[in-house]
Amino acid sequence: MAKTTTFSKSDLIDAVAAHTGFAKTNVKDMLDATLGEIGTQTAAGSKVTLIGFGSFEQRHKKARMGRNPATGAEVEIPASTHLAFKPAKPKKS
Repeated sequence: MAKTTTFSKSDLIDAVAAHTGFAKTNVKDMLDATLGEIGTQTAAGSKVTLIGFGSFEQRHKKARMGRNPATGAEVEIPASTHLAFKPAKPKKS
């Protein structure tokens, strides 16, 4: 199996700065603001859609019963919410 590479946030900032000619600090500020606003809007219950990229939304999981793998005892897993991303469908050529 081939080793996968990770493209980090700093790699993204470097690539966008090189492509646009903006300073890395400006690109970092814009990226942080974008991600922060996505988090704020989804936490408020809105769905954020970026055409051609995908959509972000908060999803809710109900409380449920689970098992402790070490003891086999039943434990209650509380309800939770998480940020979900659904990628856009690829364009047809």
